[in-house]
Amino acid sequence: MVVYLDHAATTPMLPGAISACADAMGVVGNPASVHSQGQNAKRMLEEARERVAASVGSDPIEVVFTGSGTEAINLALKGLFWARAPRPRILVAEGEHHATLDSVEWLRQHDGAVVEWIPLDALGRIDLNALDAAIARNPLDVALVTVIAANNEVGTIQPVAEIAALAAAHGIPVHVDAVSAYGHLPLDFRALGRAGVSAVSVSAHKIGGPVGIGALILGRKTTVVPLLHGGGQQRQVRSGTQDVAAAVSFAVAASAFGAGLDGENLRLAALRDRVIAGVTRLVPSVIVNGDTSRGGRLPGNAHFSFPGCEGDSLLFLLDAAGISVSTGSACQAGVPEPSHVLRAMARSEVESRGALRITLGHTSTDADVDALLAALPAAHAQAARAGMADRVPGS
Repeated sequence: MVVYLDHAATTPMLPGAISACADAMGVVGNPASVHSQGQNAKRMLEEARERVAASVGSDPIEVVFTGSGTEAINLALKGLFWARAPRPRILVAEGEHHATLDSVEWLRQHDGAVVEWIPLDALGRIDLNALDAAIARNPLDVALVTVIAANNEVGTIQPVAEIAALAAAHGIPVHVDAVSAYGHLPLDFRALGRAGVSAVSVSAHKIGGPVGIGALILGRKTTVVPLLHGGGQQRQVRSGTQDVAAAVSFAVAASAFGAGLDGENLRLAALRDRVIAGVTRLVPSVIVNGDTSRGGRLPGNAHFSFPGCEGDSLLFLLDAAGISVSTGSACQAGVPEPSHVLRAMARSEVESRGALRITLGHTSTDADVDALLAALPAAHAQAARAGMADRVPGS
């Protein structure tokens, strides 16, 4: 039996989303065409847009479908920066997803952006005083503020409303990366917009929809310079023939989680608490990362550091036992690297390299938790014997 506990990476498609996608793929017609088949495809597309909009509390026209959450983040960051030129500064919380980190780094290298990093506290939450001070130094040269709604590694939920209020006081747009939070935290774009949020990025495959489609929720009055040109679709923000089947499938997944969100969150939080309690009992030296207060982290997220172990070693040993988890850290050319999120939280390199992320989702059960806890002691013992990758033999 294979136990899947890596829902933060991607969660299995819902059966209804698979069926909807297959049915829609049999419908011919470009939604930009004026004949009846094209207009039927457009009807399906716009109905899907309405359902996704309902799931995030926005108007349908504010939903811009993209090819992924990563594209949505790129469109928001680059589009806002270009539209706000010549303001050079981008304020970014440390520990963001690489879609954000790499985008702002590209803007720094190619467009002269001045990227200022706002520190995190020990729980992974942004330092609001540092953000306020960074804005106050010269609010007129800040192009935008960007922050993740809930950290994709440690699960800590960020104070988005407070962040937006600090920026809104100076008319600075705020982008929120909600890819990890979507489907777990309620999103109300109208309320966020009143608080000062201009754009929110989401992705379908995190909520049981298909890979290959995301959305940027973009305020009606927010201007961005597009990444793609040639057709002028979607308010001329994102040109290209739109994927009707993917949008329809996305809409099914978006509608599915809405009504039962509170109940599912309670179920996942109970499973997560079982994971945390079981892991800390079996490995007393383990460190639980992120905010452990009630409501302080995503309900399905459990993140640990195992001192003296490589996270990759634990991952491979658990995988051999049929348990799929994640380290949540980068690994380039086969060389383990410490989690940049944990490093931003002032954790040591050893703690950061010993990270393991366990994330639960709609298919997770008590039996999955039992299987993880049964496999962990042997995997941890073997990983501890192996030690760190750069340990000198005999030391």
